[in-house]
Parts: sequence; structure tokens; C-alpha cells
Amino acid sequence: MNSKIAEAIKLTRQPVAVFTSKEIPENAMQFRKGVWGCVIAMMHAVSKGKTAAFDRETVVCAGGKAGLGIRKFELGTIEYFLSIGGKGPKKGEFYKKSPDIARNYIETMPDIETDEYVIMKPLNELKENETPEIVIFLVNADQLSGLATLANYDRETQDNVKLSFGSGCAQSVLYGLDAARNNPTACYIGLTDPSARKCIPSDLLSFTIPFHRFLEMEECVESSFFHTDTWKVIARRI
Repeated sequence: MNSKIAEAIKLTRQPVAVFTSKEIPENAMQFRKGVWGCVIAMMHAVSKGKTAAFDRETVVCAGGKAGLGIRKFELGTIEYFLSIGGKGPKKGEFYKKSPDIARNYIETMPDIETDEYVIMKPLNELKENETPEIVIFLVNADQLSGLATLANYDRETQDNVKLSFGSGCAQSVLYGLDAARNNPTACYIGLTDPSARKCIPSDLLSFTIPFHRFLEMEECVESSFFHTDTWKVIARRI
């Protein structure tokens, strides 16, 4: 599947299609069991043409498991790790002021948990029997402006793009999966998580679209601002 949106914003990477499956696609990358790896770094590789598969056995990072909807956080030490530290083997990240605030965040995360594989594939490599739940664009600021504007183009409401606190995985995957199932017009900006930003190029953010909404937005490209002189000026510098 090719994307009119990707062409309009001059995306050099492929949009990343995400779906669950009982099987691993041929030649899919996986983390080695017991070895830590960053899901966001893997997602970046998918945008450049790779395929990746994730499951409970191979994803070591608790944030990665929670952010992919594979396994929810277990309270006890994680709320200290996200805040002031002092409990558990890791120093605090100080992303939340206190363990109580961090605990409230964890308890209010979307309740998604799957025992299947979470698959990431380049959008243009999807097979006929593969339907993504979400599509993730890795973009710079100019491209993000185009996506955010298009997401509101055909909607009477003005809150169709959200940015919520979370790990890079939660921002780019989990919130999108929740939207695909419960609020299919909501798009999410992500990768503002400092821990995830260490694993990607400095100019990239993510923009996640539920697949149903992605198809609607694809149909809006030709009638929207992408044909205007304003966008042409921006497009020349992308």
C-alpha cells in the first residue's frame, strides 16, 4: 500500500504499519531473548524497510512491553523509577514529581494487553491479508505540521490531535491502539520521551493514526492545503 500523505509530505521513510498476529512474518527482526533492546530504535529500522516482531519473551524492557500492549506495568518499583528513585536497582528518571503521581499515570494507562505478536512492517510491504490497526509516521517539524493540519481538515472538532505523557512506545503505539479501538479519529504526536529520543535521530517525532482514520485522511489529500502555494514553500525545504 502506497500513501498519498507520505508523498505530499515528502516522506523519505516508509510509514510503519502496526498489527497483532499469531505468526511472525518471514525475515522479521526480533530481540534476542533476555537481551534488552529499544522498541523505538527497532521502529526506526522498520521505517527504513525492515519488518519487526515483538512478544513477551523477547521484549525485556518493561516500558516496551507496556507501550506495545504486551504486558501492563507491575507496580512496586516502576513508580519510583519514573519519579524520584530510591526503590529498585535503577536511578529515578524524574519524569514525574512523586511516586504517587507516577502511580496514578500507570493506573490510568489504556488497558490493552495481547498475548499475540505485535508486528511492525513498512506500509508498502503489507500483504493482502494484513490490515494494520495503526499507521505511524516518523517525521520532522514541517512534516508534522502537515499531518496535524490534515487530521483536523475534515473534522468539526478541533481536538483530533493529542500529545500525552508516556514512554516513546506508549506515545507512538499504545495510545494509538487504544484510539483505534475506542476513539478512531484521535491521532497522537509522540516521541517526546527523552529516554526514547536517545535512540532516534534528533529531528524526528512520531505521528500515529488509527487505520480507519488514515484511510479517511488519504482521501482528503488532493482537496486539502497540500496543493497551495503555502505548502509548496514548505515542501521545497523538506
